[in-house]
Amino acid sequence: MPGILPGPAGYAARVSAVDRPGPDWPGVQLHVVTGKGGTGKSTVAAALALALASRGKDVLLCEVEGRQGIARMFDVDPLPYEERRIAKGLPAEPSGAAGTVHALHIDAESALLDYLAMYYRLGRAGRALDKFGVVEFATTIAPGVRDVLLTGKVFEAAKPGRRGKNARQYDAVVLDAPPTGRITQFLNVSDELAGLAKVGPVKSQADLMMTLFRSSRTAVHFVTVLEEMPVQETADGIADLRRTGLPVGGVVVNLTRPDELDADDLAAVTAGTAQAAPLAEDLAAAGIDGGPDELADLAEHLLAQGRDHAERKALEDAQRALVATYGVPTYELPRMAGGVDLGGLYELAGHLRRQGMA
Repeated sequence: MPGILPGPAGYAARVSAVDRPGPDWPGVQLHVVTGKGGTGKSTVAAALALALASRGKDVLLCEVEGRQGIARMFDVDPLPYEERRIAKGLPAEPSGAAGTVHALHIDAESALLDYLAMYYRLGRAGRALDKFGVVEFATTIAPGVRDVLLTGKVFEAAKPGRRGKNARQYDAVVLDAPPTGRITQFLNVSDELAGLAKVGPVKSQADLMMTLFRSSRTAVHFVTVLEEMPVQETADGIADLRRTGLPVGGVVVNLTRPDELDADDLAAVTAGTAQAAPLAEDLAAAGIDGGPDELADLAEHLLAQGRDHAERKALEDAQRALVATYGVPTYELPRMAGGVDLGGLYELAGHLRRQGMA
């Protein structure tokens, strides 16, 4: 509920305090998180915000896709178009201070009304335009303008020396951004507006935003899973950002599976030298109930599962090797049984912190 802060009380035992000496992105203020649909980019963005808060930072977590994903993940009411405190970080040290996580749900229509009020003093008149559908019409026919409005609100939150009523200064902003295939267009707002506005406040705002988006204070992080299509999209997205001069951050390999076999057993299964009969004898020696035929069937079933695991691991290792060639820091997050609840977010935040992402 609004005003009630989920905290670390129930999760401290699940997160190790052994961290890397320092984070990989000490000078970054705006963390943009993107990824192919289904890779868990929103979860990673939320975990990153908590990880940064665990370092004592006050963090703003933003979303721009209209799905109210932040509210669901943090188990709070749907977010309005205003900054709202939703969680506390887990301190990196037992005696350390934790920061807080605020959240902001940004929609283009509300951002345009803000823009009209700021630059053209259209307060009530702007709201009247919204009633007549003019705002929705304007943001639909000009997608470039829509992106400027969405990113503009993020830029305003990230810039130092914010002004205005209740304006809060954040140490870091985390943006749950659009998917990989659209991220370059979304951030490269100056070029996207080139054919629409060559002068005026919209163009000036876009140019100003690009000074942040192309600077070392911004990092665009990619989320992938160890499958061919997401890994290839990540490679394409990194190449696109580099071509347009936008700063590439790290790659988070999400939903990794644990090793279910030790190295020797995995080698035997892979080589086809593992046999069912010795495995059935081991099952009997371990006290598994069943007659010889039942244990033999169980052993065959286990061997089949082992071969499937070995094949899947070989494919994943091949994709992991590709990610390692991208020349950026990489981090891994485990697949969590039963999905990710609030406690799971804190646990994932601990993984990111220990690996140095935050």
